[in-house]
Amino acid sequence: MKILCVGQNYAAHNKELGNPLYNEEPVLFMKPDSALLLTGRPFFVPDFAEQFDYEAELVVRICRLGKDIDERFAHRYYDELSVGIDFTARDLQHRLRQKAEPWLVSKGFDGSAAVGHMVNKSELPPVGDLHFRLDIDGQTRQTGHTAEMLHTVDQIIAYCSRFFTLKMGDLIFTGTPAGVGPVHEGEVITAWLEDREVLKMRVK
Repeated sequence: MKILCVGQNYAAHNKELGNPLYNEEPVLFMKPDSALLLTGRPFFVPDFAEQFDYEAELVVRICRLGKDIDERFAHRYYDELSVGIDFTARDLQHRLRQKAEPWLVSKGFDGSAAVGHMVNKSELPPVGDLHFRLDIDGQTRQTGHTAEMLHTVDQIIAYCSRFFTLKMGDLIFTGTPAGVGPVHEGEVITAWLEDREVLKMRVK
C-alpha cells in the first residue's frame, strides 16, 4: 500500500502559503505506509519541529490495479472516499525548502497521514461536488469543496498512473483547501465528509 499526495491543489491555499496559484500538472509527493494513522488513534506531537499543521483533504481509496489510466475511465478505479489529515512539520518544511532540499521528513514522518472511516462513493454526492470540513474542539477551522480543486480526482488518478502502478488499497490525498493551522496537545480533531463524521482523534 502506498500513499500518494497532491500539493497545491486549491488556489486559496496556495495564496495563503505564498505558492503559485496554479500548476499545469498536479504536484505529487508520497508518504510511507508507516505514516498511516487510522481514526480513533491519537496524534502524538513529535519533538523534531516546533509547529505541526493540520491539512484536511479528501482521500480516495483505489479499488483495482491500474496503469496509464485514461481520465474518462478513472472513476472505475476508486470506490471509497474519506477525509484525511496531512500533518506537516511546517517550520521544518520551510527550512528545507529554503535550502532547496527535499522536504520528505516534514511530510512523511510516522503518523502524518491520518485517514477517517471510508464511505462508499455510491452513498455520497458526485465526487466533484463534495463538502468536507475539519473541527478542533468543536470549532470549524477548515472547509473544502471539491468543485474548487484545480485538478479533479479523475485527473489526479490518470496523472498518478502515468508514473506509478496503482494497486488495490492505495490511498490518494487530493490536496487541502485554505485554512491550515497548527495543532496543540489536548485538542480534539474531528473531520466531516458531507454530514458524516468520519474521523475523530486527540492530539497528545
